[in-house]
Amino acid sequence: MIWIIGMVLTALIAQTTADQQAVRAARTAQNKAIAAGDLDRVASFWTEDVTVRRALGQPLSGRDAARKALEPPPDPAARLIYQRLTKDVEVSPTWPLAFETGTWEGHQSTPGGPVVIGGRYSAQWVKRAEGWLIRSEVFVALHCRGAGCESRAVP
Repeated sequence: MIWIIGMVLTALIAQTTADQQAVRAARTAQNKAIAAGDLDRVASFWTEDVTVRRALGQPLSGRDAARKALEPPPDPAARLIYQRLTKDVEVSPTWPLAFETGTWEGHQSTPGGPVVIGGRYSAQWVKRAEGWLIRSEVFVALHCRGAGCESRAVP
């Protein structure tokens, strides 16, 4: 009987690890799509009803609104390229849910450009037939420099 419990626990741990790796891989792929400016690919990692609280407090509701927020401005020098740096992923052993935390950076003009704004984020992921998708994200701006300090937070 004890060996059956051990086998079940081993299988659960292996699945959790695989799911953690899948969430991390999806985040990495979304980061690459952001850097490449492939907004359709970026949006493919969100559920249709995704909610996002932007770093300075603006709310976004739905995949289309979240995608629009990442559209580059006409002036390439004003473009910010966002990168999420995953710190931790916790997967529920009971529900098809995962919780991701990490830091984020806004690079000016290019993926290797200077970081002008950044902070922390968290995300709720849901496992669906097509894989792990982001259902909700919260970003908080905690530091800035230069052009990154020009925007105002929502009161």
